[in-house]
Amino acid sequence: MKRKLLALLMTVAMVVSLAACGSSEEAATTDEAATTEEAATTEEATTEEATTDATAEGEVQTLTVWCWDSFNVDAMKTAGAMYEAQNPNVKVEVVETVSSDIQTLVQTYAMSGELDALPDIFLMDDQVFAKYLQNYPEVFSDLTDSGIAFSDFAASKVANSVRDGRNYGVPYDSNTVIACYRTDYLEQAGYTIADLTDITWNEFITIGEDVLAKTGMPMLTNVQGEPDLLNMILQSAGISVFDTNGNIALVDNEGLKEAMNVYIQLVEKGILQEQTDWSGYQGSINNGTVVGTINGSWICATIMSTDQAEQAGNWAVTNMPKLNEWEGATNYSAQGGSTWAVSSSTDSYDAAVDFFAKTWAGSTEFYDSILTDLGAIATYLPAAGSDAYNQTSDYFGGEAIYSKIVSYGGQIPTINKGIYWSEEKEALGVALANVLGGSSDLDSAIAEAQSTVEFNIGQ
Repeated sequence: MKRKLLALLMTVAMVVSLAACGSSEEAATTDEAATTEEAATTEEATTEEATTDATAEGEVQTLTVWCWDSFNVDAMKTAGAMYEAQNPNVKVEVVETVSSDIQTLVQTYAMSGELDALPDIFLMDDQVFAKYLQNYPEVFSDLTDSGIAFSDFAASKVANSVRDGRNYGVPYDSNTVIACYRTDYLEQAGYTIADLTDITWNEFITIGEDVLAKTGMPMLTNVQGEPDLLNMILQSAGISVFDTNGNIALVDNEGLKEAMNVYIQLVEKGILQEQTDWSGYQGSINNGTVVGTINGSWICATIMSTDQAEQAGNWAVTNMPKLNEWEGATNYSAQGGSTWAVSSSTDSYDAAVDFFAKTWAGSTEFYDSILTDLGAIATYLPAAGSDAYNQTSDYFGGEAIYSKIVSYGGQIPTINKGIYWSEEKEALGVALANVLGGSSDLDSAIAEAQSTVEFNIGQ
């Protein structure tokens, strides 16, 4: 009966959520809803079985973890194996769960009051963490006084899971932005990676026009209608599109206008080539039809996945351009990423905290392992000094890029990202498309975006 009730609650909650969020949330099909119910039922059975085993043995304590993608699953399994080797009375059980399903289940169990149905630990996308923390604070354990050294992580990363000065998450993967360029293409135009380091966007545009003229190659690639690069520019300059009360603040936001003008210039001058979808974006990098890209450091995996032999050794990493003369502008930003949370309903809080303190928040050996085996880059600052992070990469011109990336992470400005990130992103994507398509001027497009967000979030 309990499972039938939970299945019903999940289905109802998903319908309510989709109706409220509109196009800003991915619509779940009937098959997806059924899959989510089946996964939840299977997980409940697995958890009950693990609990029974632990009780029978009287020794083993199980920490159940939800996270998505084999990349994240393998990283957590590595952490689990390392911890279990020193703590045989604890078992870390990892259950692969789609990111959107985790969000749906967190909302469902919070609304139904069935918090004990949540796992001990779950992964949450950085871009929605604050939203769920504000809407369902009862789901998250307060980790502020847990002994975890949050100062060992990039401050901008930690900020994603902080509310009212309290910590509710343990940072995971690096979302530090890097600029990656083909050095062979730059050389053809008479430039080196040093010419693109610590520069402004105006300087970048000048170089980009010259490179395009001499090689026929655009400097950058991006997915059309996705304002990810725009948001990177904003954060690098310390510019928020939300006010201190969390209200959307696009109109009369001069920093936003300057950042949008940069993006528009890049496209109109042919320096940035927009792709129709993510596949086209990856293809433009792997097929060598662009000089480079600016994105989260996880883009390194895409760059190195190419089967084009001539690319090996011809890539270099540096920081992104800064927003010209904007006060407080830097060459550092963030994009994407995720953070671990501990459920408030867990009976294993102490074990969960100790697990994190000795792996994700306390072991450079662990980070060396997942970097070497999985290519997972840390936002854990002490990792920058490890041997693994200081090893050179033949693919990136023999440079120690991972140590560089971690050092960049410590310089990213922290901004107020609000809780309506997905709504803001969608509206700004439409605004850019309207301006570039000639159907609107910049001020009108921004005003329309403001109205759209306010309508969608009920302000």
